[in-house]
Amino acid sequence: MLGMLVIYRQLNYIQTTHIGYDRENLVYIPIEGDLVTNYQLFKTRAENSTEILSVSKMRNSPTVIEHHTGSISWPGKDPNLTVSFADAVVGYDFVKTMHLKLKEGRDFSPAFGTDSAAYLLNETAAERMGFQSPVGQTVDWGSRPGKIIGVLQDFHFNSFHQAIDPLIIRLDENWTWGTILVRIKAGRTKDAIRVLKQLCRELNPKTPFTYQFSDLEFSKLYKSEETVGKLSACFALFAILISCLGLFGLSAFMAEQRTKEIGIRKVLGASVSSVISLLSIDFTKLVLVSVVIACPLAWWAMDNWLAGFAYRITIEWWMFAAAGSAALAIALTTVSFQAVKAAIVNPVESLREE
Repeated sequence: MLGMLVIYRQLNYIQTTHIGYDRENLVYIPIEGDLVTNYQLFKTRAENSTEILSVSKMRNSPTVIEHHTGSISWPGKDPNLTVSFADAVVGYDFVKTMHLKLKEGRDFSPAFGTDSAAYLLNETAAERMGFQSPVGQTVDWGSRPGKIIGVLQDFHFNSFHQAIDPLIIRLDENWTWGTILVRIKAGRTKDAIRVLKQLCRELNPKTPFTYQFSDLEFSKLYKSEETVGKLSACFALFAILISCLGLFGLSAFMAEQRTKEIGIRKVLGASVSSVISLLSIDFTKLVLVSVVIACPLAWWAMDNWLAGFAYRITIEWWMFAAAGSAALAIALTTVSFQAVKAAIVNPVESLREE
């Protein structure tokens, strides 16, 4: 039960934590076929639609940025220092479409012709470079020197298993593969997909229209964890069921063994509640002992499981209390049926054989 609770809390933490951009109402369309050359026309016509807010493009997708480079240098860099930067190539309106937050500076803009040789960094990259005021500083990406024009607040571009890497972003509207990012209006999903499908039929007729929703792609990163959560819930329910069957049989056996004792106690004035307590206290002791044994083992197992996440919940004391209380409540509920049944029997019936 503790394992089931920890897994549920971690998955809930992943689903409810703001990842730095708005993954709702964001659609990915692969750049393929005639969309390679017709991207600008697609962007213009899509943004003229009332169902679509903005369009941009990106190498790969924002859900998983796998490409990294070590060829980034900057003034004052230690020549012996090697830093692996995640790197991305994007189009105009990237920050706007993703609903990213700028800590300082600005996004790429057609109004600045020099932006083709400019860079955006995330907070982690700026910190790793040691810049106090990153905007305006020069960075050399291989043989492409350029100015930093903006710093983005950190956002997750991989699963919560990995810490956020330093990220550098450059502009290239002519990049020929990757993903078109489409920000659609909330509540207009069906209409927006219909518009996008029609545009792709006109501008990319030889390639089937395909798309993915950002929130679904994000959920796929944790498919194995969701499976583990479902399995843990099933095994917990089976364990509870089997335990209850064993407790029910054991309580019935103990009640039968102590039938005459119960009869004598009732003749001497014992109340029904005291008889129920008499029969339940032994099981309570057993459950409490099992909780003491199980808690450190459960903590060790779940702490090892959580160690696989760079961003994770903390196993708190109330989780142990909740699991232990649930175990005790289930045990007492199972035992109470037999306890009540034995307690309300007429003592004359219990002692008749004597």
